[in-house]
Amino acid sequence: MGAVMLQGTGSDVGKSVLVAGLCRVFANRGLRVRPFKSQNMSNNAAVTADGGEIGRAQATQAFAARVEPSVDMNPVLLKPQGDRSSQLIVRGQVRGILPSSRWREGREGLLVDILASYRRLRAESDIVVVEGAGSPAEINLRQGDIANMGFARAAGVPVILVGDIDRGGVIASLVGTRAVIDPADAAMIHGFLVNKFRGDPALFDDGYRAIEDRSGWRGYGVVPWLADAARLPSEDAVILERRAAATEGRVTIACPITPRISNFDDLDPLKLEPGIDLVMVPPGTPIPDAALIILAGSKATIPDMAFLRAQGWDIDIHAHHRRGRPVLGLCGGYQMLGRTIADPEGIEGPAGTIDGLGLLDVDTVLTADKALVHVTGTALGARFDGYEMHMGRTTGLATTRPVGRFDDGREDGATSADGLIAGSYVHGLLADAGQRRAWLARIGVAGTGPDHRASIDAALDAIAETLERHVDIDALLALSETADD
Repeated sequence: MGAVMLQGTGSDVGKSVLVAGLCRVFANRGLRVRPFKSQNMSNNAAVTADGGEIGRAQATQAFAARVEPSVDMNPVLLKPQGDRSSQLIVRGQVRGILPSSRWREGREGLLVDILASYRRLRAESDIVVVEGAGSPAEINLRQGDIANMGFARAAGVPVILVGDIDRGGVIASLVGTRAVIDPADAAMIHGFLVNKFRGDPALFDDGYRAIEDRSGWRGYGVVPWLADAARLPSEDAVILERRAAATEGRVTIACPITPRISNFDDLDPLKLEPGIDLVMVPPGTPIPDAALIILAGSKATIPDMAFLRAQGWDIDIHAHHRRGRPVLGLCGGYQMLGRTIADPEGIEGPAGTIDGLGLLDVDTVLTADKALVHVTGTALGARFDGYEMHMGRTTGLATTRPVGRFDDGREDGATSADGLIAGSYVHGLLADAGQRRAWLARIGVAGTGPDHRASIDAALDAIAETLERHVDIDALLALSETADD
């Protein structure tokens, strides 16, 4: 059939959610659909069945399409590990560290890989739904672009431009994009969607017509505020500090936000529990009185450990432990709980060693080999289904008290002698309802929430139903057929 691409007037206009929703719409109509994003920048990633990693949003979109995620769905992934450098992942595998100063020239050779992945998806599907990155209006980034119009024109994919009415200025942002981009780029845009509308869409009829008249593009619909999107996995760390503080009468679980926090969607399942307040602690704020502290993953564990100590959070965590309360570390957070973290080869930055929190009798040495594998097993007497994604090997006496055991016989993680401190390399550990209930029971909470996967599935169905009502889906399908073969 073809392909269609959603680009945005800016970041965070809802492209990822709309692509996921459209994937579920098309899958519900019996079509073979695949998501695609040529270039993503995120420290929230997922492991694919073919042994690679892609952005979390593309894994969610694959789930929406009811297919297994593959590295072709996100052939280029940048994982920031410092203010001026990112780990470059190409087709699921680490290709090296790319300084931001070299990104423009470094991306030029990636279009070949991107187009090859896109064509493989086209060959196995009826329709590919493509997500752009940022905005085509960022004309200072247009030369060598591989994420928006550079890809759209190279692949011959028609574009729908998404504007966010909730942030204001949607007429100017949509019409203004037409005004600033190259005419040949503008010719790739065939219409627009207005996203995140609150209230009666009829109130925007005049604005909708003004966009059509001034841009020359047709409108494909006004999408209402999708409350169910809050149940989808988080990808952008920008949202972390927007989460509410603790509510009286609920049990608090706290997680400090380090600069290179990664895979923080591991904590999303806790939002399904009505008796729990998940408090993400921003810099400059002490860790509040909590029943449980969770240290999430990190893309640069040594700098994040230094940041944690500079914030005084190490003092808060030790005081929490002295009060007889538990701490759980996941991946990089697990490494921080140990005695030392060493990076002799400079894998995540300058070579060196740093003291950890010393709450687990383990030491970690970072290595170039990266574990990327789907895992299943048992911990605390309950099943889990997740994945490993880490560089480094952790050893020490505490590993003789593992957190869990994989189905292949390997052991995972470590536990302190007093049982209060636990570290695990399993991402997605809390997604299964039974596993989550087992951890919550340790802090006196009876978990009642569903499996996270079931919650995501229900949210996607609800989003798809809304899109069917408010978007001209048949016109989008017809537009997709104009994509180049």
